[in-house]
Amino acid sequence: MNLAVIELTSRAGGAGVGGKQDAYPTWRHPSNTRACSATVGVMWEQLSARKRCQIVGSVAAALCDRSDELIQACASPQRTDPVETITSELLPLCAALRFLAKRGPKILASRRVGMWRRPAWLIGVHSVVQRVPLGKVLVLGTWNYPLLLPGVQLAQALAAGNQVQLKPAAGTEQASQILVECFHACGVPADQLGLLDSDTSAAVGAIADGMDLIVLTGAAETGRKVLHGAADTLSASIMELSGCDAVIALPDVDERRLMDALRFGVSFNGSATCIAPRRLIVQRDQHDAIVDRLRETLADLSAIAVHPAARHSVADQIELALEAGAVDSTGRYCETRLRDEGTMYPLLLDQVTEDHEIASADIFAPVLSVISADGIDDAIRLVNDCPYRLAAGVFGPNSAAADVATRLNVGTVTVNDLIAPTADPRLPFGGRGQSGFGVTRGPEGLLAMTAAKVISRRRGSIAPHLRPRSESDQRILHGVLQLMHGGGIRKRLAGLRRMVGGVKKK
Repeated sequence: MNLAVIELTSRAGGAGVGGKQDAYPTWRHPSNTRACSATVGVMWEQLSARKRCQIVGSVAAALCDRSDELIQACASPQRTDPVETITSELLPLCAALRFLAKRGPKILASRRVGMWRRPAWLIGVHSVVQRVPLGKVLVLGTWNYPLLLPGVQLAQALAAGNQVQLKPAAGTEQASQILVECFHACGVPADQLGLLDSDTSAAVGAIADGMDLIVLTGAAETGRKVLHGAADTLSASIMELSGCDAVIALPDVDERRLMDALRFGVSFNGSATCIAPRRLIVQRDQHDAIVDRLRETLADLSAIAVHPAARHSVADQIELALEAGAVDSTGRYCETRLRDEGTMYPLLLDQVTEDHEIASADIFAPVLSVISADGIDDAIRLVNDCPYRLAAGVFGPNSAAADVATRLNVGTVTVNDLIAPTADPRLPFGGRGQSGFGVTRGPEGLLAMTAAKVISRRRGSIAPHLRPRSESDQRILHGVLQLMHGGGIRKRLAGLRRMVGGVKKK
């Protein structure tokens, strides 16, 4: 759910950070007075992980109180149904916040490394691995899910103790402001969480100033530009980028479930979803029956608005596909309507082959290409050879589908379902190839907002590495090496003899 057409240019949806800080009202959620006062006089980073997670978790109640405002702020030509804001943004975001409140402290807890399996030469050494804040985190927001995606990223970065800046995508300024206000109202200091201008120059300026971590949700081309800017300051990055997700239909698939899922995936959120299905891979002997039924399934869907930044590129891709031999199976596509009015009916492109450009393009519109495969192995190859490998769906008998899922080189695989399972707050999300790297969400996403810091202490007087070197050291240590790691009993016994000989000489 992270696809956004965001560019570090003057075009719509620019992904950037660094700008003016907005003023915020002093509204406070009544149940969070204690949380608010907990930060007074204490730096955010110095609060315990439990306290930070408690404050972040309490933001769920503040979001509920302002849900009507948020629903209105998220309305757009691509988001015409308020139910979608509730189900795809508010419910999973609040669940993620509650997850952090409950599980965050344990995930962030230090790991003690004691005597168990400690190397012999480290006798007396006790270590602890701490999870510490990275420092300054920049979140580059997205227009298609302006609450859930940046909201979880903000929450995890704050729970880890970081200082965070949010750069909203153009068109999401109001929703982003309310989101940040809710965090402030629950006790997150204003200097710990800032809202930047939505203009591209804000992103460029913040990246140039140097950030410890940049988290981008956007198009692959935007990712390249952000990484280019981050290279000068060696800023770490998490990239959630474009998708060209495939659905594989196996033999004996439940066609009704498949049709319902594809209808949902193509139309949900105006098809402005990075893990929406863009390719349907079917076995050749299934092709005709599935395409006929899918054509009927999509026939009554209404026209969908395509984001202004994507309209012409989508139209170009469709025209190239049609010229290369693809067929408009629904018969309702109109290039003029898409380019001039920005709307189109869901398009089912049949007879697409893997060498068509649209078969490996990050289309961000209700376009579903049907590709025939010569068996399951070929279907898996078609998925794994695509440069965009964000997610995939497999539909068929559970055991067969699960086997295929393990062989797909993508970030997320859903079996007999689409999109919805990725909203589970316990799960990480990230892609492969040109769909990006790193993860957000889930325990892994929370840890990605931290750095590992190791503290080791030696107790007692034994520290053989500190004494002067002796002539027998090499023989003794070589013997120890063979004794502990030699291949086979003879080599280990030879090591023992060498070690004993060195000790006697010494």
